[in-house]
Amino acid sequence: MAKTSSVEKNNRRRKLVDQYAAKRQALKAIVMDKSLPIEERFRAQLKLSALPRNSAKIRIRNRCEVTGRPRAYYRKLKMSRIALRELGSLGAVPGLVKSSW
Repeated sequence: MAKTSSVEKNNRRRKLVDQYAAKRQALKAIVMDKSLPIEERFRAQLKLSALPRNSAKIRIRNRCEVTGRPRAYYRKLKMSRIALRELGSLGAVPGLVKSSW
């Protein structure tokens, strides 16, 4: 089981990303628009850098829904390989059969 503080920190980041998504997207559109004057684009870049760092989508870490483990994460199932194996052995994942020979 992962530290609760790490999982909570990641959840706070997710909330910040949702909160600032529209503002961030609008500022990025201004910065990338080459037809606008350089001064206006620079002002938009400064406003973008003034936003909280944790409001960037790239700062979110994929974590297992079951254990909170940050590594060996399957996106489709939203869980780590270890949790998948445990639940597969118990028969809790439909269509998954643990192979053994």
